[in-house]
Amino acid sequence: MARLTRAAAHISACLALATASAQPAMAQGMLRDTETEAFLQDLVAPLVKAADLPDKNVDIALLNAPSINAFVAGGQAIYVHSGLIEEADTASEVQGVLAHELGHITGGHIIRQGEGARAATNITLLSLLAGIGAALAGAGDAGMAAMMMGQRAAIGKYLAYSRGEEGSADAAGASFLSKAGLSGRGSLAFFEKLGNLESRYAVSRDAEVEYVSSHPLTSDRIAVLRDVYERDPAWTKSDDPAMQARFLRIKAKLEGYLGKPEQTLRDYPPSDTSVPARYARAYAYHKRADVAKALAETEALIAGAPNDPYFLELEGQVLLESGRPAEALGALRKATALTNAQPLIATLYGHALIATEDPKNYEEAERVLRAAVVRDRFNPFAWRQLGTVYAARGDLPRASLASAETQVMSGDYLQAVRSARNAQAGLPEYSADWLRAQDIEMEARSLLEKQDKTKRRG
Repeated sequence: MARLTRAAAHISACLALATASAQPAMAQGMLRDTETEAFLQDLVAPLVKAADLPDKNVDIALLNAPSINAFVAGGQAIYVHSGLIEEADTASEVQGVLAHELGHITGGHIIRQGEGARAATNITLLSLLAGIGAALAGAGDAGMAAMMMGQRAAIGKYLAYSRGEEGSADAAGASFLSKAGLSGRGSLAFFEKLGNLESRYAVSRDAEVEYVSSHPLTSDRIAVLRDVYERDPAWTKSDDPAMQARFLRIKAKLEGYLGKPEQTLRDYPPSDTSVPARYARAYAYHKRADVAKALAETEALIAGAPNDPYFLELEGQVLLESGRPAEALGALRKATALTNAQPLIATLYGHALIATEDPKNYEEAERVLRAAVVRDRFNPFAWRQLGTVYAARGDLPRASLASAETQVMSGDYLQAVRSARNAQAGLPEYSADWLRAQDIEMEARSLLEKQDKTKRRG
């Protein structure tokens, strides 16, 4: 009986793993950056239009994960791993991936994924029953064999379903690129990179590998898509040089922020005075606490583009995180104005105002941060900063409300209930903030109940 229990658990674990493979790996940490988010939205915009989806109705999130991957989750959200940006050489390669992921969204594959999982589960349950029957009849080895064959069939059926979806998404993505008048060369180039990785890691092409692969093998996808892309009128169309320049900045910025400074400085040596190289080195020097060199790079960038808000943001960040918040205010104030108070940049500016520890700056900090959370409510850092300035100004009920906002986002539901109740006790009844505190309390209580039920079932 112990053998049967272990086998059943193994089957369930395999199916759970397969089903979860398309879900967001939130433990991988989301990277938020105004410039990167704007670039990705601009990159996907013509594809969204080509897919006949509402304008700005697709969200793109960047995850801190070194793997070369992208996927869609519930709703209309595309998650891109940082490793994909690092591996790509052109904006059009990333655009090709986004087109493919839009194919999953328009195909309803996340919603329909349960169909494939249910079919696999049915096979597993039947094989499990057959295995138990054989074991009870005294044929223990036959029972185990029946269950293992059932497990194999179940996973194979699920992954075959997944392969069908990948082919459908490829075709849809190609149609979106064509309708948008964009060449598929970037898409093919990226698949060729994946093909090189297959060769590097000696992935064989026998039937066994293809059967358990969750995607059609790269060479097969290239063969199908090449024919489609080369027939398209946009095949020979040149890539947008402005988008490529932005991509090179984003890629350099990402390496400078995530990579080891030593490697960044090898990839972007001081002899390279291009904008991407200076961008990457500024982050690398900042990570090494070499403030003088980091500021020298930001000053060179600003000298060439005095009104670039992202260069100003970086200079302000370096000064602020080096313990010089008062000096950071000028750059961050200008960056905030140039981006029409974009929430992430405005939050950094509000943080700098608070960090000066000058009470004269608190009123402006409150105003800036309140505007930031109105436009981006799911920004825990902005809420923490707003709570800090409320507390500094003696407004404890609103400080509690800001804490409740942060706590419910972080999953600390019990503390969120307490903070929301404290906020309600001190706020004018039926005011906007009082009603928001009441909403948070109800939301946190509901989530707390669900959490408790899950624990009891476990």
